[in-house]
Amino acid sequence: MEPAQPADRVPADRTPPDGQPPVDVPTAPDGQPPVDVPAAPDGGPAGNDPTPPPPVKAAKSERSPKDMAISLLVLLIPIALLLAFYRGFLGGDQATTVDPAPAIEQARAANTFPVSQPQGLGSGWSTVSARYQTVEGGANLRIGYLTPEGRGVQLLQSSVPAERLLPAELTDQGQPQGPTELAGRTWQLYTARGNQQALVLLEPTRTVIVIGDARDNELRELAGAVR
Repeated sequence: MEPAQPADRVPADRTPPDGQPPVDVPTAPDGQPPVDVPAAPDGGPAGNDPTPPPPVKAAKSERSPKDMAISLLVLLIPIALLLAFYRGFLGGDQATTVDPAPAIEQARAANTFPVSQPQGLGSGWSTVSARYQTVEGGANLRIGYLTPEGRGVQLLQSSVPAERLLPAELTDQGQPQGPTELAGRTWQLYTARGNQQALVLLEPTRTVIVIGDARDNELRELAGAVR
């Protein structure tokens, strides 16, 4: 006599519809309900689908090279117009010039040292700064120029003793390179800071220095114009 079966136990084999082969259903351990196998869409058992998924196409950029070029052009046109306005109407490439006369008159009124103003400089020279001030040990008159080649040169006239003035203006590395005659006066050529050079005129009551990164011929032109 067979042992009694649980009332809720389902047989392991299910009878398929007419004309279909029987389907083996995996059985669970004793005492557990059987595991149902989900059916595939075509009626067969579900499993690993051998059909690979369709490839995912990368999203294409919506902006073409032509669109990007047009966008860049739209940005560059206002910049070009502003630059043209700055140069053409506001003189953006031109140095701001000043009148050195007030500083020269102030130095002459102080009567600390004889004051000279360069004479005969060409139209390509521009005065860009001018200042007279008293300092420890004397007074200085500085006039800054922009040369025809667009380089900076400074004319310094001072009553400060040369032994103090030269190291301060030319740095400790400034060394004399020999004398040179300009407009009947003997100047000393010196090296200066960086790529600058200087021409120095030593007089009893003042020292004159022409210094800058201009070419030698422009330094000589300015020094020779000092009267």
